[in-house]
Amino acid sequence: MPKLMDDGTGTVPRRRSETRPAAGLVRRLRRNRKAGWTRRMVAEHRLTADDLIWPLFVTSGRGVREPVGSMPGVVRHSVDEAVKAVREAAGLGVPAVALFPYSDAGVRDERGSEALNPDNLVCRTIRAIKDAVPDIGVIADVALDPYTSHGHDGLVIDGRIDNDATVPVLVEQALVQAEAGCDVIAPSDMMDGRVAAIRAALESGSFKDTQIMAYTAKYASAFYGPFRDAVGAAGALKGDKRTYQMDPANSDEALREAELDIAEGADMIMVKPGMPYLDVLRRLKSHFGVPTFAYQVSGEYSMLAASFEKGWLDRDRTILECLTGFKRAGADGILTYFAKDAARLLDE
Repeated sequence: MPKLMDDGTGTVPRRRSETRPAAGLVRRLRRNRKAGWTRRMVAEHRLTADDLIWPLFVTSGRGVREPVGSMPGVVRHSVDEAVKAVREAAGLGVPAVALFPYSDAGVRDERGSEALNPDNLVCRTIRAIKDAVPDIGVIADVALDPYTSHGHDGLVIDGRIDNDATVPVLVEQALVQAEAGCDVIAPSDMMDGRVAAIRAALESGSFKDTQIMAYTAKYASAFYGPFRDAVGAAGALKGDKRTYQMDPANSDEALREAELDIAEGADMIMVKPGMPYLDVLRRLKSHFGVPTFAYQVSGEYSMLAASFEKGWLDRDRTILECLTGFKRAGADGILTYFAKDAARLLDE
């Protein structure tokens, strides 16, 4: 061991490791955590009911509340029951709902023709909700998968998803929904150019104030299984969607997708799924600074719901912790099947 040299003062300086600690710690980060009032005061992010969008499955019939087997606690609502459920959500402070139809095999065809029917299930539900609960926002999905016999979001021509042939159909679908009173058009199909085409159609009509929430970074994920069960597409899907949904390995590509969607007229952008892609959410929000949303998808919901049923996780704390994580990552709002539960917990 080398000797410590006298520094000329007649003393030998201590080694750094031998320096005695100060009599008291100057910085104790736990001081700001010691009580509920101070934790609330210094909280960096705050989750409120205003951050929540409730995805709602609708089905035909009357007086129907049909459980979705792979999503414990989630049901498909007939139009009349959907109105009751939306009224309850509005009373809890949830600002918007997103509608997804369960389509029987009898209304599905190769071209998704039912998507263009102005009296289809989604359009009837939009009108009923806006008549009964006019102050809640209604978001409608634009994609053909609930209506096609092959389960894809676009038209299949010569064995492949034809982007350019699909876009005009999506525009017609968007216009049908806007005419029904939809507040936000949400294209989830991931076809190139669809945002620009939809925006142009809305602007040329009477729908200049209709918003577009683009599914900007929608990944070809394994977490969509329960959703496909809920909308009746699980058995219909032939092949997979990797030729048009994003590769889970990519995040730089999400920046390019967002740049295009914003330039084409999207008012809001979305990342889907949620928790496995919080890094993408953070990048998009930091880079563009536009209203950015995340979708806590069906697979995320079902994983948590199953854990709650087993008693492995505390339901209330886990719901709020997960949703707060979305806020921390940059989400301006979260589509979540826990929306009503979370709103109740936040109210308490």
